[in-house]
Amino acid sequence: MSNPASSQAVLDREFLEVRARVLEIAAALDRLDRADGPIAADARVTGINKALDVLRTAHSNRAEQVQLIFSRSYDQRWRTALGVIER
Repeated sequence: MSNPASSQAVLDREFLEVRARVLEIAAALDRLDRADGPIAADARVTGINKALDVLRTAHSNRAEQVQLIFSRSYDQRWRTALGVIER
């Protein structure tokens, strides 16, 4: 069993990449704010806002929670619903 990396080591390794991604998100949100037309009722905006709320929590499964926000619920009939032909 391997030892997990220290928090400091993870921060040292990932800080620049995380900072860059946060800046990308901030820039995208700024572009949305400056653009014309209402989008507040758009489900994608709702999802983005929910995902941002998840990021500020202290849970250790944030990636899973964000993925679920942007995912469809599992449907056992997905092949039929999506028109996938079974071989």
